[in-house]
Amino acid sequence: MRGGRIEGPQSKRGVTLLCAMIACLVFLFMYFGSFFGTKGHSGALEYGTKFSRSLGWGSDNDGDGTKSDESIFDSAVRVKSFPVCDDKHSELIPCLDRNLIYQMRLKLDLNLMEHYERHCPPAERRYNCLIPPPKGYKVPIKWPKSRDEVWKANIPHTHLAHEKSDQNWMVDAGEKIVFPGGGTHFHYGADKYIASIANMLNFTNNNIHNEGRLRTVLDVGCGVASFGGYLLSSNVIAMSLAPNDVHQNQIQFALERGIPAYLGVLGTKRLPYPSRSFELAHCSRCRIDWLQRDGLLLLELDRLLRPGGYFAYSSPEAYAQDEEDLRIWKEMSALVERMCWRIAAKKNQTVIWVKPLNNDCYMNRDPGTKPVMCSSSDDPDTVWGVSMEPCITPYSEQMHKDGGNGLAPWPARLTTPPPRLSDFEITAEMFEKDTEVWQQRVDGYWSMLSPKIKPDTIRNVMDMKAHLGSFAAALKDKPVWVMNVVPNDGLNTLKVIYDRGLIGTTHDWCEAFSTYPRTYDLLHAWSVFSDIEKKGCSAEDLLIEIDRILRPTGFLIIRDKPVVVDFVKKYLTALKWESIAALDPESNSESDDNDSVFVVRKKMSPHGNLKDSA
Repeated sequence: MRGGRIEGPQSKRGVTLLCAMIACLVFLFMYFGSFFGTKGHSGALEYGTKFSRSLGWGSDNDGDGTKSDESIFDSAVRVKSFPVCDDKHSELIPCLDRNLIYQMRLKLDLNLMEHYERHCPPAERRYNCLIPPPKGYKVPIKWPKSRDEVWKANIPHTHLAHEKSDQNWMVDAGEKIVFPGGGTHFHYGADKYIASIANMLNFTNNNIHNEGRLRTVLDVGCGVASFGGYLLSSNVIAMSLAPNDVHQNQIQFALERGIPAYLGVLGTKRLPYPSRSFELAHCSRCRIDWLQRDGLLLLELDRLLRPGGYFAYSSPEAYAQDEEDLRIWKEMSALVERMCWRIAAKKNQTVIWVKPLNNDCYMNRDPGTKPVMCSSSDDPDTVWGVSMEPCITPYSEQMHKDGGNGLAPWPARLTTPPPRLSDFEITAEMFEKDTEVWQQRVDGYWSMLSPKIKPDTIRNVMDMKAHLGSFAAALKDKPVWVMNVVPNDGLNTLKVIYDRGLIGTTHDWCEAFSTYPRTYDLLHAWSVFSDIEKKGCSAEDLLIEIDRILRPTGFLIIRDKPVVVDFVKKYLTALKWESIAALDPESNSESDDNDSVFVVRKKMSPHGNLKDSA
């Protein structure tokens, strides 16, 4: 009896093992073949990359948590295809996905806008399919024409055109959506409104750039970013900011137009920008309660404004005479007075406050005055996932002594070593050398791209690891703008980038970026893949994320170790990318490092139309 009981389970285990092996082989065949290359079969592998990680692609950790000696790039297997996501995911933003919030039953405070903040999917819920464009997608209209019109097929949403029809946000015009330049507060055009702000501040010739002294702007609740779009002609660049809210496609329209923009919200976390980044903050009917939580959101703007920076506020509270608006105006005026702001100008429906140039006012406040001063241990430039605090950020000792930011006017600001370089022990000579090196590198990139591009091919550019911003500085004479990304766990040099008159954000490339699909023409990845390998994150996930961000016919420039380039080459077929040019260290006589350079292009989807008939 005992022998019989032992023999039965052994036999069953053998059959079970055989079945498991067969199932595994079938799964391998299905994954690496073309079986999942069509939408009809995408559901089976829509979520997760656990399988890729088990093969060593996605993490440099073994199953027991110990680090493997073998690089994830060395162990990668050539992949033939990725599934294509369902059409319903054509506008997926993985870390700003409301469906994910509902499915995971996250307990968020709607009053604090937590549902508009970043909530990234856990590893097992990440999509590993390619995001398709909408049917009829066309190559975007080129800048500067794109400021005023885009293809409706690319963003097939017209609800804002109807909802804001009396405010000239946008107009449904057949095949195109047209942007007359209006806004909730400036129905007759952003250009006239911008000139009126300059006039209120007595700027020379009513030009908002104030002879180069005003360069960087934060536009909060930006709508479709016409304010930021019209600033560009004055050599002023705005970070146009809005959440993925009821007007959920507003930032998508902004980026389609070729206007710098970012998905974000004044909720509970600091905005992903360093202190003292902007000369002007702007809110035109942005529907923000600035008095809530002891003025917390207004104090976040205070953190971001430079010494002597302005806050232009166009809202009923600034002029209306009803009881509620008068109450709000009275309380808001008292708050900003305690923050040491004063009114620089007030006219019609707009008030402009200005910040102090130094700490004198803060030091002369009565004891116990609120908002309190932030603790000396608080780093105002640490922002990734950091909660806002209801306190005033004082100026550094050097800024207080200088009575300002010490920055050169634009465009000299771009190449002049900024004072905050010293925070990183970077000398002026090192800064100038970095600028020179990246100018040479960018010239080389454009030589590699030249057979495939025209002067207006590229508009929206992202530098995925920007360091001091010298890659962007090298593009100063081209009709592009650059989103400079500084990794959240590296040297926090984003404030240097802003001090050069450029814009950017902090990010963790182990997660999806806060942007819509198909929003950038060119991504530059300098050692980004090597960096995420050190963190144990998925290189395959990063490739899929890059594909999501890139526009069809867009370019990726990888500058990294040769093994990384070999790794990416194994995915070209699966990603539907094509190799454009490659340069290894040995063949690059001008190279000052041991990196390879690899340029690829994302092909147009079968849904799309390569012809731009604009």
